[in-house]
Amino acid sequence: MKQRDSDAARALDARQQLTRVLAALRDPDRVDAFLDDLCTPAEIEALADRWSVVPLLEAGMPYRQIHEVTGVSVTTVGRIARAMEHGSGGYRAALEHRAALEHHA
Repeated sequence: MKQRDSDAARALDARQQLTRVLAALRDPDRVDAFLDDLCTPAEIEALADRWSVVPLLEAGMPYRQIHEVTGVSVTTVGRIARAMEHGSGGYRAALEHRAALEHHA
């Protein structure tokens, strides 16, 4: 196996382990603590900023207005919108989970 192939396999395995750990941490406080340990403050801020865009896009808010409300660049808003439409379905699944949580609250 080429070095590149083993690096890709290692990266895929690490990603799969990370997703399993995140899924297993059901308590929001534990997820928050894990993110604090795993990410820099700027990385957490970027993740939170991106997530804050998702419900606004879902509500049909224009990109420019989303930028004005969140401070997230119009380019990033567009990237998130494309992922919502043509991505892996993660944003949609998260929105559905969020709606279910709000329904039970």
